Amino acid sequence: MTLDRSTAESAFREHERHLFSVAYRLLGSVADAEDVVQETFARLLEKPPPRLDEPLRPWLVAVAVNCGRDVLRRRRRAPYTGPWLPSPLETEALADEREAPEARYGRLESAGVAFLRALERLTPKARAVLVLRDAFGYSVEETARVLVISAADVKTTLHRARRALVDHEKARRAPTDDARRMAQEALERFLTALAAEDASAVEACLADSVRAASDAAGEFHAALNVIAGRKRVARFFLGLVRKTGSPARFAVRMLNGLPALVAEHDDIRAGFARRYVLRVEVAPSGLVERIEIMIASRKLVGVRGP
Repeated sequence: MTLDRSTAESAFREHERHLFSVAYRLLGSVADAEDVVQETFARLLEKPPPRLDEPLRPWLVAVAVNCGRDVLRRRRRAPYTGPWLPSPLETEALADEREAPEARYGRLESAGVAFLRALERLTPKARAVLVLRDAFGYSVEETARVLVISAADVKTTLHRARRALVDHEKARRAPTDDARRMAQEALERFLTALAAEDASAVEACLADSVRAASDAAGEFHAALNVIAGRKRVARFFLGLVRKTGSPARFAVRMLNGLPALVAEHDDIRAGFARRYVLRVEVAPSGLVERIEIMIASRKLVGVRGP
């Protein structure tokens, strides 16, 4: 059977959000997920499934997931400058997805930066199995069909993937209203202390074990290694404020289920990014235990300007 363009475009509109959601969780990158969705529909036009009278979504998901696995393999082979961080995404972009009741992780949690970062330790196959089973509630049989592997392989791979994420499970915190409130309060205290260039106040916001990572992908000036410890992290950010000044425009916006700063400068020193996103993770004590700055232009395509 053949597939005309109007039918393909209708399928695109019907399934695009779900395909993007799967691809984003698989890849942790808005830009790469968008590329995978476009490639999936290009393949639908070029070489559609043999049975167009059957539901189209399983075929589309299988193509998207396998395209995504190819992206992950290429990413692992390519050198990367500095720490790799997931790209932020407006929480509203996830708002009307239907949540599978049997999924291990909720809709927002499975798009959370901590979860996406934890997935980086998995192989492409293990990541695909875990995303389909635990983030979207696909059955063992459905997952096996998507990945063209046996049900036994799905079960074994999922067990190993969950075991690899045991540290994430121990530190796991769902994005509840209380968690969002704590994160916003901690972020605002930290930003206020930075704006005042008050070193003692900045340090008072941070846990002893705080870590800070910057992802500029070699495009802009940034720390090439994760910075650890209260004094070192405070010194780094105070130095950054002195070099770049305060942003001309900024907003605290919900990204990946938690508040984050979206900032933009009009004038900036050569080599520094005009636009960035800064997010924090907060310990139960209310102190900041991790700070991440997403700077690379390709990482910010899913975020509106402030």
